[in-house]
Amino acid sequence: KNLAGFRTQLRAILRASVHGDVRVMFPLISTLSELRQAKVVLRDSMEDLDEAGIAYNRDLPIGMMVEVPATALLIDRFAREVDFLSIGTNDLIQYALAVDRSNREVASLYNAGDPSILHLIKQIVNAGDEHRVHTSLCGQMSSNPMFTMVLIGLGLRYLSVPPMAVPEIKNVCRRVSLAQCEAVAERALRLDTAMEVNDYLKQELLAVMAQTAESTR
Repeated sequence: KNLAGFRTQLRAILRASVHGDVRVMFPLISTLSELRQAKVVLRDSMEDLDEAGIAYNRDLPIGMMVEVPATALLIDRFAREVDFLSIGTNDLIQYALAVDRSNREVASLYNAGDPSILHLIKQIVNAGDEHRVHTSLCGQMSSNPMFTMVLIGLGLRYLSVPPMAVPEIKNVCRRVSLAQCEAVAERALRLDTAMEVNDYLKQELLAVMAQTAESTR
């Protein structure tokens, strides 16, 4: 609705693009029409800067957040039109499970370990790989070490985590092999409930930590 404000933000991003590694990522995209409309506004903003003689990076990478189930279901089509994808797990889980995580009456149903979420993530990563699109993942799920192995096993190589979580996530990554992670993901995808997935991932994490601790004695 606020097209003028949107264009102002895009022009600011474009102007900043000559000073470092800057990208444009469109959030909460639900349809291909929305993505294409946003890209049209971006091109219009580029023309504004051209007319004003203001420099910007003409090869600015354009991406989108994948946080709406409708987008995830058609991700193969979206991946053809962007340079990168970022899986926003907080909203993706909330919308996929129809759970308002801020509502205490149903917040307990919000579960990142739900098998449907793992399958959605796998589908998104596969589409990114097929179209050679950089795919990353953010949200609370990425900073929980219980999910580190399964996320790597699902094909993710880039996790966005808060600074405080970096040491713990790196600690897990250093203790496991890619083959281990892929085996964990393969089994997790065959499980039927969030409880089964969470219990399995906890056991695997504890086993890795215990094995490493034993080998350092």
